[in-house]
Amino acid sequence: MVATTTEQLTALAGTTVIVHPLVLLSVADHHARSVSRNSHKRVVGVLLGQDNGTTINVANSFGIPFEEDEKDSKTWFLDHNYIESMYGLFKKVNARERLIGWYHSGPKLRASDQEINDLFKRFIARPVMVIVDVRPQTVGIPTDAYFAVEEIKDDGTETHKTFLHVPSAIEAEEAEEIGVEHLLRDIKDSTTTTLATRVSEQLASLQGLQSRLSDIQKYLVDVASGAMPVNHQIVYYLQDIFNLLPDLSASDAKQSFVSSTNDQLLVVYLSSLLRSVIALHALVDNKASIGRADLEEGSESKEKEKKEKKVEKKAEGEDEKKETATSDKK
Repeated sequence: MVATTTEQLTALAGTTVIVHPLVLLSVADHHARSVSRNSHKRVVGVLLGQDNGTTINVANSFGIPFEEDEKDSKTWFLDHNYIESMYGLFKKVNARERLIGWYHSGPKLRASDQEINDLFKRFIARPVMVIVDVRPQTVGIPTDAYFAVEEIKDDGTETHKTFLHVPSAIEAEEAEEIGVEHLLRDIKDSTTTTLATRVSEQLASLQGLQSRLSDIQKYLVDVASGAMPVNHQIVYYLQDIFNLLPDLSASDAKQSFVSSTNDQLLVVYLSSLLRSVIALHALVDNKASIGRADLEEGSESKEKEKKEKKVEKKAEGEDEKKETATSDKK
C-alpha cells in the first residue's frame, strides 16, 4: 500500500483551487498561437494570484518559452530568466498577485512534470500545478489541480515524489462575468431556440457523466488486475456514491418514476395538441384573409369596368353629337 505523509495530507485537506475565466482564456489563446492544430505539443505558463491556505485563487497567468522532445518527455527546456523578468513586470502592475504555481495544456500528467515543479520551487515553496485541457471536445470542468507530495511505502523503501489531486472550481468576478457573457453572445448561434439550448446542455452533462463513469470503471479494472495499487480513500468515495444510489427495485420508486414520466408526457401531449390547434387556426385565418382579399380585388375590378364603360358611352355620345353638327352645317 502507498500513502502520503500525514503532514502533507493535513496541509492539503480541504484545499480548493479557484480558477478565473481570464486564466482559461489566456491559456487557450497561448495554445492557439503557439501550437498547430495537428501537433500534440503542450504549452507551459505561470499562474498568478493569492494563496490563502485552504483556497488558492488563480486570477492571472502568462505564457513562457518552453520546448520539449516529443519522443523523450524528460528532455525539455524552460527559460526561468523569462519568468523572473515577466513576474517583475506583473508585480509592478498588480502587487497583490503573487506567483503561486504553473500550468500546462496536458491533457494528462507527463514524466517531466515533477522536474518542472521542482524548478518552480525556486520561486515559491508550494507551487500548484493546474492542467488546463484546451481540446474543444472536452466535457465538464477543463481544469485539474495538483500538489507535489512525497510517498512513503509500507515496506520501508526509498520515498519518491508524486502529485496529489485537489478539487478545482471555476469562479468569476462581476467584471469577468460581463466579459464572458459578451463572448458567449458572439459565439452562440442566435437562431437556436431555448429548448434546443437546454437539450444540448443536458446532453453535454450526460456526456460528462459518462466520461467520469468510464474513468471509474477503468480504475477498478486496473485495481482488480493488479496494475494499480488500492487507494482506500477512492474506495471510500465510491462506496459513498453507491450508497446514495436509489433502490430502483422497490415498488415505491417504480411508482414514483412512472408518475413523474406520465406527468411529463402529459405536458408534452398537451403542448403538442395546443401547437396543432394554433397552427390550424393560423391556417384557417390565412385562408379567410386570402378570400377577403380576393373578394375585394373582384369588386374593385368590377367597379373599374363600370367606370370604363361609362367613359366609353360618353365618348360615343360626344362623337355622335359632333357628327350631327357637321351634317347640319353642310
